Amino acid sequence: MIALLIRDLKLALRAGGGFGLALAFFLIVVTLVPFGVGPDPELLSKIAPGILWLGALLACLLSLDRIFALDWEDGSLDLLATSPLPLEGVAAIKSFGHWLTTGLPLILAAPLFGVLMNLPATGFIPLILSLTLGTPALSVIGTFGAALTVGLKRGGLLLSLLVLPLYVPTLIFGAQVAQRGAEGLSITSPLLMLAGITCGTIALLPFAAAAVLKANLR
Repeated sequence: MIALLIRDLKLALRAGGGFGLALAFFLIVVTLVPFGVGPDPELLSKIAPGILWLGALLACLLSLDRIFALDWEDGSLDLLATSPLPLEGVAAIKSFGHWLTTGLPLILAAPLFGVLMNLPATGFIPLILSLTLGTPALSVIGTFGAALTVGLKRGGLLLSLLVLPLYVPTLIFGAQVAQRGAEGLSITSPLLMLAGITCGTIALLPFAAAAVLKANLR
């Protein structure tokens, strides 16, 4: 499993779908928002949590189609399906690799982008906490969507349409944690909901992704 994770990390960086692309997209979103809504510091401070979470979510979408596509193209996916490693483990490792190359860099860069969006000082820790809890769910859900569309030509658009509705609960509660934290309110309720969503996706979706992969490989 460790060898598979290392291989996926190397492929992600070599294929251009690693942290650089996600961070660049995240930066573009944060930079363009003031041009669209105006440079009012109070307005930017108010919408910063939602914009930062939306930018992170969209950045995660960029590399989802690469999770299984490269393995499908070179035949590695067939070898993985017949290896002693169960497909559930393969899906879990793929999700973890995607989070390491996409979600983790976004978490580390979020404070800097928060400064650009005039995020209140009280909102930085809730923002980082919400992204730390929420981005693993984005990667696991994305892995399930990638398993559904593996082997399809031009499946990137279909993948986005399938995954975006599943992302909505994570987006709502993640943004609520950051928003309430920035306003100095209690974040316990949305934080627990976000943690529950993440734990539920990690527990269930690797098995669903494995079942879909088995069906697609027949």
